This record gives sequence, structure tokens and C-alpha cells, in this order.
Amino acid sequence: MQMKKLFLTGIILSGVLVCCLTTAQDVAYKLPPKEIQDIALAKLPPSVTIGNDSKWLLMLDKVPFLSVEELAQPEYKLAGTRVTGLFAPSRREGYSSARLLDIKTGNESDITGLPANAHILETEWSPESSHLALVLRGDDGYYLWLVSIADKQARQAGKHRLNLTGGRVRFNWLGETELIVPTVPASTGALPQPPRVPAGPLVQTGDGKATPARTYQDLLKNPYDETLFDYLFTAQLMKVSPEGETAIGKPAIYSQVSLSPDKQYLLTTTIDRPYSYIVPMQSFPQTVSVITTDGRPVKTLNKHPMLPDGMGYDTSSPYPRNYGWRPDKPATLYWTEALDEGNPRKNPAPFMDAVYQLAAPFDGDRQLLVKTEFRSMGIQWCDDAFALVRESSRRTRRIKTYSFAPSAPGQARELIFDVSTDDGYANPGIPVTVRNAFNRQVLYTNKNHSELLMTAQGASPEGDMPYLSRYDLKTKKNTILWRCAAPYYETIVDMIDPAGLKFITARQSVEEPVNYFVRDAKKKTARALTSFSNPYPQLEGMKVEKMQYERADGLNLTATLYTPAGYDKAKDGRLPVLMWAYPREYRSADDAAQVRGSKYLFTTITYRSPVFWVTRGYAVMDNVEMPIVGSKGDEPNDNFLEQLVMNAEAAAKAIHNTGVGDTSRMAVGGHSYGGFMTANLLTHTGIYKAGIARSGAYNRSLTPFGFQSETRTYWEAPDVYHKMSPFNYAHQLSGALLLIHGEHDNNTGTFPIQSERLFAAIKGHGGICRLVILPYESHAYSARENILHLLYEADTWLEKHVKNYNK
Repeated sequence: MQMKKLFLTGIILSGVLVCCLTTAQDVAYKLPPKEIQDIALAKLPPSVTIGNDSKWLLMLDKVPFLSVEELAQPEYKLAGTRVTGLFAPSRREGYSSARLLDIKTGNESDITGLPANAHILETEWSPESSHLALVLRGDDGYYLWLVSIADKQARQAGKHRLNLTGGRVRFNWLGETELIVPTVPASTGALPQPPRVPAGPLVQTGDGKATPARTYQDLLKNPYDETLFDYLFTAQLMKVSPEGETAIGKPAIYSQVSLSPDKQYLLTTTIDRPYSYIVPMQSFPQTVSVITTDGRPVKTLNKHPMLPDGMGYDTSSPYPRNYGWRPDKPATLYWTEALDEGNPRKNPAPFMDAVYQLAAPFDGDRQLLVKTEFRSMGIQWCDDAFALVRESSRRTRRIKTYSFAPSAPGQARELIFDVSTDDGYANPGIPVTVRNAFNRQVLYTNKNHSELLMTAQGASPEGDMPYLSRYDLKTKKNTILWRCAAPYYETIVDMIDPAGLKFITARQSVEEPVNYFVRDAKKKTARALTSFSNPYPQLEGMKVEKMQYERADGLNLTATLYTPAGYDKAKDGRLPVLMWAYPREYRSADDAAQVRGSKYLFTTITYRSPVFWVTRGYAVMDNVEMPIVGSKGDEPNDNFLEQLVMNAEAAAKAIHNTGVGDTSRMAVGGHSYGGFMTANLLTHTGIYKAGIARSGAYNRSLTPFGFQSETRTYWEAPDVYHKMSPFNYAHQLSGALLLIHGEHDNNTGTFPIQSERLFAAIKGHGGICRLVILPYESHAYSARENILHLLYEADTWLEKHVKNYNK
């Protein structure tokens, strides 16, 4: 039954809210065509983790979807996060089963002792990999279980419920079967109920100090939210072992708990009052402390008030930040402090940051380790004689890596790498690490610290071809020791023996999904560990190719083209075209023109993918490059629309020149910033017959303190904000626009009202549009019913407005 409505409310479990030209309708869930549905519901290969000793491979079967009924369960939106009454993050699918594979023999083993229909949320190997920790969902919360690798038996560890609201569990292992975990305090009572009548109005004030903030969602709104936040996020640290459970210290709201390498101390960060209604919890007042593993206070390192958002390039916290333990010392802390008060534009300085250290018992003076010209990105440790410090600048888009000797602070650093963040061709990769005597990851080098082993993506004009290399720190020469070979894309996922060049890889091709291999680069041998099959047999024969073409100003662009199995352009003629893209900003045209990705990747299809429509007779162009390049001192967004249009025109010309695409029947789509792109293309070009814009932001005045990579505010660059807002050009819509949005979108800036207002503006000017609100969905969609329905909506829209246009 169709019901006229005045507002976009009243969404019901049995279906989605759809708005067309004249009415709002509650529509029952519908299914896409069988060929699309079969792909969407295909069982994917398991996720894989490898033990720290490289002897075992854990295979986890992921729960593919939640249900709308599960999404409809009570959810608490507090301080920028979403949690459930089970003291855990909401909307986490988890895993339905787990099994082990012996890397040496290839034998598989089931894990026994798990409850029927076990729901595994997280897993982690013990330091020596003799045990595996599992987080399992129970009726009233989540519990810790331990799996003994010796007998493959799972056993519950401890009786207290885990408190996971602080994010993913950080297991702090005191031994192979003894852990420190956050739990729900024993004194926790029933969930606080909201007051029936408010005690008074809500009041916020400005004290004359600038406190800019991006358009965050799910913030605290009132005193009741503060009470809920205290109730759901307060945790009791608990030492859990087969011998029993012991509480550590007092309950608190923890954002960090980290065990020292010698297992004597805990580094903790706790959230303090007063809370804020304008920023999420990571910006709340905090206290950083050291306590012993039995809970005795040792030292308060830092207390800081609320952190406002830093506006502009390379801003940071003005307070000490990024505390951690040196992995090569028993108990030595290190952290970063801004030397420009976190604002380089206001307080320019020769060095932005300094890194300090302080050793146990933490009663001496801090020691300067190194200063950085740009913002410190952290340190990769080896020992007292050698470490690497990385620093980066968003303004210049550069990353520099220096070597230094931690035992000789103040000595000159040596520049190792200096590359653009956008220059994949020059990216040297990541140094290989190994576990030291403390079972912590440290850099792998030769005895005199003159060489590193590096793993890199291997970006090149031929696409990504990952490799392992030996980098000489003195000569700056990089020697490739192993590289993946066509027709495969293969990456190193675990280093078994760096000296012997033995490692585990994940290998895939256009026709083969990811499988795992043990490789010996010296002997040039490979042994398969897994043989996961293609989950999409119906797509066998689909042609995949990497397109390369130029836009009008000569910039090289790429896209991945998919055409149906058996398609012959000479016999079958031109196909309708679906393009899918996401704009990205660059500082250099040379960097923007680089080839990205690989032509040898297996196509894994999720709801985000446009490849479904190959089965419906479309030529699909995925990852269509939409670079926005800054030049001659201009910010990239100063010419956003002009470049966006050039990109689209170049892609249309390229698909026409192949003889495959029918440019009179083209559609474009994208999610989030890709949805924003889609609306801009339909309001500023006549290239496309239809567009699919999912969960985008279309009025930039609603994100006034920056968005994406734009750091200027609305008041600093009003013309940019205005021109980039398709809402302001709704009267120019060309083609038919399908807007899809999650009812409870949690992403910064992409409130559902963005789609609602654009729809109203287009409808008010007589444009062809449709708005679909998916019940209970966030920025990423997770319910089976909603995902199948959005595929139905997209397919129906494409069939009507593109394939069968004017028929």
C-alpha cells in the first residue's frame, strides 16, 4: 500500500523507505535477478592468520551478513562510537568457525570444545603460538576462550564478561596462558534508564577560544548520554589464567593498555571528565600513567584537557602524544612532543616534533632521542645502535625516513628515504621485522646495520609487482631478491626465515582467488598451503583488462574493464557502460599519472562492487581514475569540477575507442566521496544517462570545517565549497539519479539529510530521481536484506534508464 508522507521518517523493519517523484513509499524488500543474487550470496574463502612461530595457519569462516533484525537491536551512539548492551562495538559480523592448518605437513584440524553455533568476534595468537585466544559471544556478553594448539581444544578462560567498547581487544600476554584483558566490573548493575522528563534545557557555550570541529556523528548530547558512556565504557583490568582471575587497579575508561616488554609495567591511557559534546572520545581529556601489573601506581606521565580539531596542514596535539614501549628494552617509554605547539602555520619552527624516552623506574629526567623536521610518524626500533624514524608532511605530501643511534641522542641523522606520498614508483616499501628476546618486533638487519630487507608493492608502469629486496644503507642500492611473476599478483604475508629467504605468500590471479604458498627464494621453490576455489564459477570466462588512456591535458589515466564471458564486439556490438570511481587529490601531475593496482588481481565482489552488472550485459569500468591535481600553488580543489569533467570525458572517449562501449548508454556510480562525485557529474555534464550515488555528502556548507583532504574552512574558501556542492546545481541535473543512504550513517559529514535535501532539490526542479533509505544501516552496509535490496534498486535503475533508454 502506498502512503503519502510529509517527512522522511517512519522506516519499518519489513522494508525500505523509497522516495520517487511525488510520494514516499514503504516498500517491501525485493531481490535482484538470480545472476546477481548468486554472486552476492556466494561463500567466500576463509580469512587467514599465521602464528607467530610460522608453524600454524588459522582459517576463519566469516559471517557474511548481519540481518536487519540484528541491526534493529538496541544500539548506543556515544562519543563518536556505537556499542551494544553487551559491552561491545555494534555491527561486527565476526566468524562462524575456525580450523588449523599445520604449515609443515599441510594437515588440517578442527578446533573442538567450542559451543554449538559459536560466534567468534576476534582472535589472537599467544607470543610463542602455543595457544590461541578467542573472543566468543555468549547470551549476556563476550567471553575469553583459549585454544591449546597441542590438543586443538578450546576452553573458556575466566568467568567475567569482556568489555570491548574501547575498540578491538588488545591482549596483553603475561605468558602463554596468562593475559590481561578489560572486563565488565563486577559491580555493574542494570543499564541506566533515561529520565522521563529532562531536568532542564541543554546549553553549550563558547568561551572566546577557537574550537573548530569537523561534523562528527554519534556525539554525546546530554547528561543521560554521559551516564550511559560511563556505564558502558568503564572497564576493570583483569589478569586471567587457568589458575583464576585477579583484578588490577580500579575500574576506569581505558583507551590504551600496553604491557612493557619485561612484563612488569602497564602503560595506560584513561578518559577523564569533563566530556565534550563537539568531539569524539579520542579528543576527551586524558591521563597517561604507568602502573605495575598488580595495579600499583608508578608515575603519572601526562594529563591533558579536551583536544579541539587542528585545522590546516600538519597540525597535531599540543600535548605529549603517541606513548609506547621501546621493544628492544625491558621497560623504556618513548613519546612525541610538538615543538610548534601543534600548529606550524601559527608557530613555525625548524623542527615540528621531538621524540623523548624515559627508562624505568621513571623517576629521572626525560632524554631527547631525535627531532623531526616534519610530523613524527613513529620509530622502527632495532637496538641501541640503530633505529629508523619516519616523518611526514601533509602540506608537501612527503615522507622522510632517517636512521639514528638511540644510544647517541643528538647525533646527526642520516637520510635513508625521501619520497612523495603519492609516488608509488619510488616507494621503497617496508623493512622486514623479526621477534627479539622480548618477543617484540624489531628491524631485521645485518650485524653492522648496513643492510635492510624490504618488502614493497613494486608499483611500476606495468602495475604492481610486489618484491623482496636487500637495501644497502651505505650505497643506497636496492637489490631485488624475489619478485612475483605474471600472470600472478603475489605478496609476502609472513617471514619464516629472513636469513634463509623463506617466507609465506598470498598469491592470486584473474582466475584464481587468494591462496597461500611457502616459498624458498634461494632454492626458487614454492609449496601450496591452501587450494581455495573460485567462489564465482558463473564468472569464469569474464574478460578483465587494464585500460590506459589520456585526458585532455595529457595526464595518463587507467581503469579496469570487465566484459561478459563470450562477448565479441564484432558480433555483439557495443555494450551499455557502468563506470565506478572515487576521486583522489594529488600535488603532482607525474604522481597522479602513475599506474596503480595490478591487472592480475582476482575480483572479489562485495556489495560495493559494480562487477555484478557484467552478468547483465554491461561493460563495467571499475576504479576509473579521477585524479584532482594541485598545480602552480593552487590547492587541488581549486579546480575540482574542471578536472572531474575532464576525467569523465576521457573515460568516455577511451571506452568508445575500444569499440566496446556505447557512449549513448552510460552510467556512473560511487560510494561516499564517489557518490558525491556522481552527483557532481550528473549536474555538470551530459555524459551519463544515469547515476548511482550512495551515502554521499552533497552540500559542503554542512561540512564547514573541512572534508576529505580539504583543510580550509568554509569561511576561508567559500567559492570552493559552493562550486563543489552539487546541491547548489540540482536544477542542472542531466540524467536520472538514484540516491541510496543508510538510515543511521555514522561517517563524518555524510548525514542522511545530505541525500534527503538533494533529493528534495532535484524533485522540486522536476528532475528524475529516487531516494532509497536503508533501515538501520550505517555508512557501510551490513544487513543481507538491505544489500540485496540495494542491488535490486541499482539493477532496476540501470535497466530502465541506461540499457533500455528510450525503448
